[in-house]
Formats: sequence, C-alpha cells, structure tokens
Amino acid sequence: MLRFEHIEFLWALMLVPLFIFLFFRASRWKKKALAAFGERKVLRQVMPEVSSSKPRIKFILFICAYILLVTGLANPQIGTKMEEVKRKGADLMILLDVSNSMLAQDLAPNRLENAKRAISQLIDNLHDDRIGIIVFAGQAYVQLPVTTDYSAAKLFLNTINTSMVPTQGTAIGAAIGMGMKSFDFKDGMGKAMIIMTDGENHEDDAVSAAASAKEKDVTVHVIGLGSAEGAPVPLYKNGKVAGFHTDSTGHTVISKLNEDMCRQIASAGGGAYVRATNSNSGMNIIMDETSKIQRREYGTKSFKDFEDRFQIMLTLAFLLLVVDFLIHHRKNRRISRLKLFEVKKP
Repeated sequence: MLRFEHIEFLWALMLVPLFIFLFFRASRWKKKALAAFGERKVLRQVMPEVSSSKPRIKFILFICAYILLVTGLANPQIGTKMEEVKRKGADLMILLDVSNSMLAQDLAPNRLENAKRAISQLIDNLHDDRIGIIVFAGQAYVQLPVTTDYSAAKLFLNTINTSMVPTQGTAIGAAIGMGMKSFDFKDGMGKAMIIMTDGENHEDDAVSAAASAKEKDVTVHVIGLGSAEGAPVPLYKNGKVAGFHTDSTGHTVISKLNEDMCRQIASAGGGAYVRATNSNSGMNIIMDETSKIQRREYGTKSFKDFEDRFQIMLTLAFLLLVVDFLIHHRKNRRISRLKLFEVKKP
C-alpha cells in the first residue's frame, strides 16, 4: 500500500502547468525576437552552434526533476505488512432527509447544508465507530454502508443533494426500515440511528418503525432542522434562486419544523431529540448519548511497518539536475562534424 507522509506538499505539483505555460510563452517571445533580426536560415548561418532542441531537453529534465523533488518531500511510504487491528466501537447510521423542504433557509445556508456540516464534524470526531449514511425523501436509499473509512464517508457526504431522490416526501419510516436492513446484527455491536429531518409531510408510520428498532436494541435519535416560524422553499434555476414553491392556489409554501413528530419518533426509539440552530447543530448532545452505547471489539485489516521511499525520488531528482547542468545550449561540435544525415552530391 502506498501513502504519503506529508501529502500537503503535493499541492506544489499544481505549479507544473504554470511552468509549461511560461516556457512556451518564453519560447514564442524568443522566436519573435529573433525573427525581427532576419530570416531563420540566415540566423542559423550566423549562429551555427546554437541548438534549438537542447533548451527543450533541459526544460523536460527540469520538470521531471521538480516532480520527483516534490514527490520526495511528500515522502512516499510503502506498507510492507498487513495485520488485523482490534478496535472497539459501535455502528452509527445517519438518516438524512433530502426532500425539497430541506432547502429552506431558516438555517444558514439552508437546512441540508447545515446538516451536512454537522455530519462532517461528527466524522472528524470519530475514531473506532463505524458510520453509514442513508438518504431519504419519498423513498430511502443507502448512500454509504457502515464503514470505518471516514475519508470515503466525507466523499459520499459531499455528493448529497435534493435531486438524488426522485420521489418527493418524507418517508422517515422507510428510512428506519432501510437502516435496520443495513445493520449486521450478528456482530453483536451496539447500534444507533441519527435522523436529521424537518419532520414535515411524513408519509408513513415512523413512530412504529422507531419502536420496532428499539425492540432490537437500536436507539433512534432525532435532530430537528428548521424553525417553528418556517421559511419558503426556494426554486433553483442555473444554480440561482428563481422563485419559491407555491401551492395549488398560488400561495408561497412555508415549510415549518414538525417538532411534535420528531419528539414522538425519538421517544419511541428510546433516543434523544435536539433542535438544531445556526450556532449549535445539536450533534454534540447526540454524540454524548451515543457514547452510552455498548461498544464491542472488532477487527479490521490495515497496513503497518511503512518504509520511507523519499531517498529514491530525491536521488533521481538530483541526477536529472546534474544532467541538466551538464547540457549546454550550444551544439556538440563532434556530433555536428559527423554530418550523418548530409546527402552527398554526385
């Protein structure tokens, strides 16, 4: 397995396209400057020892040396041994509402982005717990199965939006049922669900689903997103707000947080209910509750005994720079005298 100890140094590779651009710009400027003195054939006779290919060769060597130098500073490491690491944790399944009402802006910048930011902070604070993500609106879908790959969790989290579930609605019960199917109850690990929703326009019996989950020792927590006053649901066109959702009579729809429903679900699931605000997502309170879940030891495969490989990169970079230094801009007189490609006249 390959990894970089200082991966932040790899950002310096972004300068490579800039170097290439500047080189070609300088080459064009040089050609124009020489063209002002006379024709190319005449200039070749005046400056017979000047090579047109060696500057390109030197630039290629420089670029290759630069890439190797940056890679070496990032210190590539190779894992030489894989072993089973014992961890102690629980399974956490995030159930995230992605219905259109989650675009309401009574939480900044909107309810959905506020929830995603809270989940991202949760992932940053996880150590050995496994996490999964289910998105739901009128239907529920597994976005990420339970995993300890927190980088993948963040990657999947960033792709979540309201258009990924075609059927509108708030099927919280279906999401809970999907979460129960996603858990592996044979491993004996403690399990919990964290529902993040505005609770509006629910379409199934979410309270019964939460109660069923509790019977199987799965705690259901709820974070309410929105406000009692509510806010209009914006319509977007080309990435900009182009109006607001209206009802059949043409009046603007105001989406409000259904706190009563959220409390009922949390109560039936044996969990806690917290209403998110702009200053506090409530995730810390929920995590304090999930810390009470019984953790169980489990094993994961991971590489260890990583060996540094920066020496190879830096050595190659040094050799290329030496070769670049030894190459002169002028033509090699001995090679020029050979005239390998000269056609002899009869």
